[in-house]
Amino acid sequence: MKTRERILACALDLFNQHGEPNVSTLQIATELGISPGNLYYHFHGKEPLVLGLLERFEDELMPLLEPPLDARLQAEDYGLFLHLIVEHMARYRFLFQDLSNLAGRLPKLARGMRRLIDALKRTLAALLASLQAQGLVLSDTQALGLLVEQITLTLLFSLDYQRVLGHLGEEAVVVYQAMMLVAPHLAEPARSAVQRLAGKYLPR
Repeated sequence: MKTRERILACALDLFNQHGEPNVSTLQIATELGISPGNLYYHFHGKEPLVLGLLERFEDELMPLLEPPLDARLQAEDYGLFLHLIVEHMARYRFLFQDLSNLAGRLPKLARGMRRLIDALKRTLAALLASLQAQGLVLSDTQALGLLVEQITLTLLFSLDYQRVLGHLGEEAVVVYQAMMLVAPHLAEPARSAVQRLAGKYLPR
């Protein structure tokens, strides 16, 4: 692995463990066993490091947010989509710890996060509209618009909520919450199918 990628991987691990504000570039260099100057050669400070991780997160997430326009998904496929989104967000969980403060300090990050959030909401709305067109969704467009907002809030902040409660690694709970937001809007038998699938994400 190239030094730049090793730095990003180490920074991501430390940021996720301790929170980005509590980790210095010196700590990252020490953890990697390289000189601060070597790290500075690749990243001129912590802000470029954070932005580098945001760029990598965006590169990984955006393909999920560009589904084929002609895709005919079943309601259960929506659950898989939510699972994959939460999985990626958990991998970069530091971005969602005190997101408003991080965005306030780093305007470039704020713009990137807004771009991702807008793409997420468009994709959620498009997938729900596809299910609606197939007769699998009962709710009207206005209700689905509110549902998109509820799912987005859950995805953005529920991981950090779990952290505050001391429930680290509870990505499955977030997937369950998001799926159960969708279930009441579905017609049978899709509703029961999604509820059964969601139940598999609950801790045993």
